[in-house]
Amino acid sequence: MNFFEVVTTAWQKKGSLLCVGLDPQLSAGQTTASLFDWARRIIDETLPFTACYKPNIAFYEALGPEGLAVLKRIIDYIPAEAPVLLDAKRCDIGNTAEAYAKACFESLGAAAVTLSPYMGRDAVDPFLAYAGKAVFVLARTSNPRAGVFQDILVDGQPLYCRVAAEAASWSDRVGLVVAGNDERGLAAVRQVTPQAWFLAPGIGAQGGDIGRAWLAGARADGLGILPVVARAVAGAERPGVAAAGFVEALQRARDGARHGGSARDDAAVPLASAAVSQKPVDALKRRVLRGLVETGCFKTGSFTLKSGKISPFYVDLRRVIASPALLDAVAEAYAYVCRDFKFDRIAGIPAAALPLATAVSLKIGKPMIWPRMPVKDHGSGVRVEGVFVKGERVLLLDDLITTGASKLEAIEILRAEGLVVEDLAVLIERGKQGRKDMAAQQVRLAAFFHVRELFALLENLGLIDGTARQSMEAYADAE
Repeated sequence: MNFFEVVTTAWQKKGSLLCVGLDPQLSAGQTTASLFDWARRIIDETLPFTACYKPNIAFYEALGPEGLAVLKRIIDYIPAEAPVLLDAKRCDIGNTAEAYAKACFESLGAAAVTLSPYMGRDAVDPFLAYAGKAVFVLARTSNPRAGVFQDILVDGQPLYCRVAAEAASWSDRVGLVVAGNDERGLAAVRQVTPQAWFLAPGIGAQGGDIGRAWLAGARADGLGILPVVARAVAGAERPGVAAAGFVEALQRARDGARHGGSARDDAAVPLASAAVSQKPVDALKRRVLRGLVETGCFKTGSFTLKSGKISPFYVDLRRVIASPALLDAVAEAYAYVCRDFKFDRIAGIPAAALPLATAVSLKIGKPMIWPRMPVKDHGSGVRVEGVFVKGERVLLLDDLITTGASKLEAIEILRAEGLVVEDLAVLIERGKQGRKDMAAQQVRLAAFFHVRELFALLENLGLIDGTARQSMEAYADAE
């Protein structure tokens, strides 16, 4: 299981999302070696109430090689049921970031890590290259002067919300650090990232209330937030009792919300409620769009098409395979599109859709076939590659649709082989003619995007202005 699956299990089994900080500070006469016993006592007492542990690497680095050795022992001691989230706040690019990632995940064995987003996605991708590992990107921090930068308005929206929305679009393994003692901030970030996981420091000694933090920042399913308590648990005379108290407070907040309690902060309610109303697919759409732009699959400008027309945008989904992360996100998008369809096999249309259909086949566990276009006149002469049985239902899959020309040819070949073709899934729909062509063939069309949605998202992300959007929409409407 990945990090988020493990903490979800903790919620299901323990009723807890508590993250316990392990931040040692040596007192006079205390040795570095004694820190392991200190941590072991806290872990043993708090494990029944803890979803994950968060050691801050700075306290161990300050003690030199011996401190890092103790940190490694502590991480190794913590059971897998409560994964380790290493608080490191790293930020660099290239081989330096790769070295940081290796240190955190391979050398120390952490399951997740905190990062700074200031250098953009380049600083995060080396960490996401580790399957199953998670990262938490700084968005809204709990220090008093954070607002000097984080509250700067960008198109009427606080910078921290823009950072959160952008970072959350990179991967479903990107979480966000959002101050647990800032309920308005929690609700605001939840509004723009309905599905992201939050790491919420600032509970206890820094004034944050765990119940109110959960109410302001939890997702609609009650998950999505890991309140962090460090000194109030680790420094308690009985850490287990202290941890249990925080979990009970969280559960009271949950139960009060279930029964219409009034514990929510009045100012937080509208923001949190608005977040719940957003579709979970919105974050996936942003992730796919960002990937399409970064890989050159979707370009803006002036392009001469095969027809001779000048288009203000250009779509080439053959380039999706340039990015494994984008290919995986696109496969997830198709899985969403076809979630309600009933079919036995996927049929990708050559050639652009073949790698996409393969990725979708792996994602949803459905076998794949594909029609020969044109039909080959050598070898076995088969018209459809792959294994199938007459009468089976086939989901036709292509990259995009403008008109139905290539789809009609594929439908004809598949139906001639005795297969039932009633559904077509595409990533992008352009214009209106394609849907009309499919309706004439009694084929239901489902698209993850209409191209107009792409224009709106591009403007929202600041990649085009309103004039460019209008130009693109006018062109698309005329197709």
